[in-house]
Amino acid sequence: MRMDYVAANPEALQTLVDVETHLARAARRRDELGGGLLELVKIRVSQINGCAYCIDRHTQDARRAGESEQRLYALSAWRETPFFSPRERAALAWAEAHTLIAGRGIDDALFEATRAHFPEPALVDLTLAICAFNAWNRLAIGFAMTPGSYRPD
Repeated sequence: MRMDYVAANPEALQTLVDVETHLARAARRRDELGGGLLELVKIRVSQINGCAYCIDRHTQDARRAGESEQRLYALSAWRETPFFSPRERAALAWAEAHTLIAGRGIDDALFEATRAHFPEPALVDLTLAICAFNAWNRLAIGFAMTPGSYRPD
């Protein structure tokens, strides 16, 4: 690790921590984001960004929450497997599009396909989650967080 960015500036990171707290509450309140969906999205975003620390962390958290090894192994090829529900597929496609947004944008067809699975408040929360996960990835990559160092509570 290059630097303990949390210890260096905890106030700056509090906003991201607050977003995570909001998302955890939203997942408990509304079924649209529950059932491990946010962990799958965290892992997929981290795979795209190449964040080894976050992949390690969130696969551990997903396993602890009951996610199957089969689905975790197949996540990078989710389109080619029968292991994910239509709602999960919509969230994963939305996450990929937002993570790879530069020069591509988000087309109306993807928006409508995703919106069909998520009520507006949940869609805002899902999008906020994707933005936050991308930010966490950039912090972990930039400060060279060590994969394998995370231990779930």
